[in-house]
Amino acid sequence: METSSKKVLIADDDYDSLTIISNEVKAMGFQVVTAESQKDAEKILETMQPDLAIFDLMMENMDSGFILSYKTKKKYPDTKVIIATAVTAETGLLFGLDSEEDKKWIRADLYMEKSIRPEQLRMEITKLLNL
Repeated sequence: METSSKKVLIADDDYDSLTIISNEVKAMGFQVVTAESQKDAEKILETMQPDLAIFDLMMENMDSGFILSYKTKKKYPDTKVIIATAVTAETGLLFGLDSEEDKKWIRADLYMEKSIRPEQLRMEITKLLNL
């Protein structure tokens, strides 16, 4: 399946980050829908199943990305989810998907630290969607 038929939902309350990531994903040929909050992303998920979702961790809630990841996987188990965050740089807290226990409660397919290099983002999306 070509990328132009695949939908990507990107949710981030940082306008610059949202713009950079969405432009990179659009350049890969995907249809991109953006949300500037957890609440907006939840509304979009009511009517659209994305092939891939990229969520910032901290938006209006400290765990917005985890909540969105959980809700996305519950409704659309086949949707791939990336959590992208600068939480470690901002708080010193470490998160990851290194163990099965982490994967159970985080419910994401990939965890990436911001700033995400464009080539890294492209490589990870290609792997997740088997392109």
